[in-house]
Amino acid sequence: MSMTRQAEPAVTTPPASGPGKESDGRTKERPVALRLLARPEVGVFLGAVAVLIFFLITAPAVRDGSSMANILYQSSTIGIMALPVALLMIGGEFDLSAGVAVITSALTASMVAYQLSMNVWVGVIVALIVSLAVGLFNGWLLVKTGLPSFLVTLGTFLILQGVNLAVTKLITGNVATDDISDMDGFDQAKAIFASSFDVGGVQVKITVVWWLVFAALATWVLLRTKYGNWIFAVGGNKESSRAVGVPVTFTKISLFMLVGFGAWFVGMHQLFSFNTVQSGEGVGQELIYIAAAVIGGCLLTGGAGSAIGPVFGAFMFGLVQQGIVYAGWNPDWFKAFLGVMLLGAVLINLWVQRTATRR
Repeated sequence: MSMTRQAEPAVTTPPASGPGKESDGRTKERPVALRLLARPEVGVFLGAVAVLIFFLITAPAVRDGSSMANILYQSSTIGIMALPVALLMIGGEFDLSAGVAVITSALTASMVAYQLSMNVWVGVIVALIVSLAVGLFNGWLLVKTGLPSFLVTLGTFLILQGVNLAVTKLITGNVATDDISDMDGFDQAKAIFASSFDVGGVQVKITVVWWLVFAALATWVLLRTKYGNWIFAVGGNKESSRAVGVPVTFTKISLFMLVGFGAWFVGMHQLFSFNTVQSGEGVGQELIYIAAAVIGGCLLTGGAGSAIGPVFGAFMFGLVQQGIVYAGWNPDWFKAFLGVMLLGAVLINLWVQRTATRR
C-alpha cells in the first residue's frame, strides 16, 4: 500500500529588523553621527571650537568681551569676502583678484568723491559699478575663452594691482587717497559700512551683523533656491549641467559678479573706517579668502561646500590672528600658524568625508 504525502506549506519567519525593512547592509541607514560628519561644515566647526578653547586657556585676555568683539570684527572682514568666494568655489572656479579688487573699489569711491567734489554716495555707486564690471569681465572672459579661472583672475590681479598704484599716484600725487571725512554724505555712509553699536558695554562693529546676514542669505540661496542648485550643478559637472538646461554661462558670470559685490562692500568698509586708502594694499588677501573657504569645507574641484563652513573658517582666522597677540607671542608666526591650520583642516575634512561615506 502506497501512501502519498502532501507537501507542507513553507513557514516564513519575519526578518528581525521588522516588517518593511531590509536587513541588507547596502540599504541600511547610516548612523546619525556619520550623516552629520558628512556635512562639510561640521569638521571646521569642531576645529573652531578646539582653537577657541586653546586660546581661552593660553590667552586669558580672549575671555574679555571687548577682545571677543575685536576677534569677531577681524573675522567679519574676512568672512564677508569669504562667502562669495566660497560660492564661486562651489561653482567650480576661484578668483585670485579678490584681494586687490577690494582696494580698487575703495580707491574708486574715494577719488571720484574727492577729486570731483561730489557727495560720497556718488563715489560709492560708481565703485559698485566698477566692482561688478570687474566680476563681469572675469566671468565673461572665462566662459568665452575656456581658460582656467587661475589664469584669467591672475591676469586681472596683476592689472588691478598696477592700476591701483599708477592711477592713484597720477591723480593724487601720492600712494594714498585724500581724507574724505568732511565731505557730504560721509556720516551716513559710515553708519552703514563702518559704524559700531553697544552690546552690554562692548562696542561691536556693524560688519559683524552684515557678515551674519550675508551668511544666512547665502545659506538660503544654496539650499532653498533654483540658483543654488545651479551652483552645485555647474561645479560638479559643467557639461552635464548644460545638457539638462542649467544656464552655465549665466551662473558662472553671476558668481564672479557676486565676488565683485563682496569686494565693493569690504572696500567701502575700509574707506569709511580709515577715511583714506593705501593703493598698495590687498595683495595676499585673496589667499586668505580662499583658505577660509577651503577650511570651511569647500573643495577646489567644485561641486561641494556650504556657506556656514566659511563662517567658521573666517572665525578661526580672526581668532588666531588676535589670539596670538593676546597670548603675547611673536606675530611673525601668524602665517605659519595659518598654514598649519589650513593643511590640518584639509586633512581632517578628507578623513571625515571618507569616514562618513564608508559603508
